Amino acid sequence: MSDKLDAILAAARSHATNVIAPNVDAWNASKSWPRDASDKAGAAGLTGLYAPEEWGGQGLSLSEGIQVYEQLGLGDGAYAFALSMHNICTFAGCGYGTEAFKEKWARDLTSGRKLANFALTEPQSGSDPMKMYTRATINDDATWTISGSKAWVSLATEADVYFTVVKTSDAPGHKDMAMIAIPADAPGISFGPLYDTPSYNFLPMSEMYLDKVVVSEENIILSIGQGLQGSLMAIDIARVSIASGCCGLMQAALDTALSYSKNRKMFGGKNLDLDGIQWMLGEVATDLEASKLLYRKAAEALGTPEGPLMAAHAKRFVPDAAVKAANTCTQVLGGMGLLQPYGLDRLSRLAQMLRIVDGTTEISRVVIGRALQKRAASLPDLTVPRGFGEKATAPTAVAAE
Repeated sequence: MSDKLDAILAAARSHATNVIAPNVDAWNASKSWPRDASDKAGAAGLTGLYAPEEWGGQGLSLSEGIQVYEQLGLGDGAYAFALSMHNICTFAGCGYGTEAFKEKWARDLTSGRKLANFALTEPQSGSDPMKMYTRATINDDATWTISGSKAWVSLATEADVYFTVVKTSDAPGHKDMAMIAIPADAPGISFGPLYDTPSYNFLPMSEMYLDKVVVSEENIILSIGQGLQGSLMAIDIARVSIASGCCGLMQAALDTALSYSKNRKMFGGKNLDLDGIQWMLGEVATDLEASKLLYRKAAEALGTPEGPLMAAHAKRFVPDAAVKAANTCTQVLGGMGLLQPYGLDRLSRLAQMLRIVDGTTEISRVVIGRALQKRAASLPDLTVPRGFGEKATAPTAVAAE
């Protein structure tokens, strides 16, 4: 592990301990994004993880930078998720954007002075990006006029730029898809009412409406024909990032249960001395270690042919383990686990949210199932042994006495 990565992970842990954890309940109560906190994250180097150093980033590989969300997840999984999406957009902008875009936006994004988010999903299509109705018309003056709507846009009304996937014709398929960065102050962009999300009200989410929004071609991040492929890569990164954040969430739940049960007196001893409690928390601990290994292996596979499948394995297994961990740790505290100061109810709902965003666990099962079909097709046929069942006889009747 590099010295730089050590320093970044330490900064992320400090941010979770000193900035996120003490304030997350107040953020939720205020129902507003903590811009001062994300500014501090930027100052700590957490908002340009994969971007080149020449543009103010940290220059980490995906497999290195994704470990940051495990540390941030110790404080709050939704906050970690928001910063992961910003980092993905910053990675795309600095890696694939035009020189003009980078000159205008790159350093503001890597420093966290400005925030970015990703807009792919549409209200009517959910997990099926092929059903896309947002259209971009290419004008004679090198601008694009964009109309349509997007759903589940995080950092809605708060981000400064939205990396938006569009179609450039009515032809079916994905060969006309592109990604363009739309500034939040562009005329014609608006947002619907914020979604009511009780366990992460500080993270604004809503639909985004685009009514003849005009954007310069300098803002094209992925050109026509590359939009879907690039979006799927972004989603794979997001899925592994979510798995990383879930590990932090699981660790936070486990530590809460351990801190409580080590002193809770019951039946002539302490809760943690009971075999039943040890076994419950031991299972959480094993799931946590397995989850860490899985997301890190998936992170190393990103950008390779195995990347999408490994991302699906991580997104399928780890959030499910996080839901189980949060519920088990709540159970260990008994009635106290339902009280807000312990935070386990928030963690349970966050884990459920992380099972759904950027592709539900069921979508991951579809990806895994298709990979199994391909593997099955490459294997030799397994047939019934010759003669098996050919001489089967009917059961002998028992005569009635």
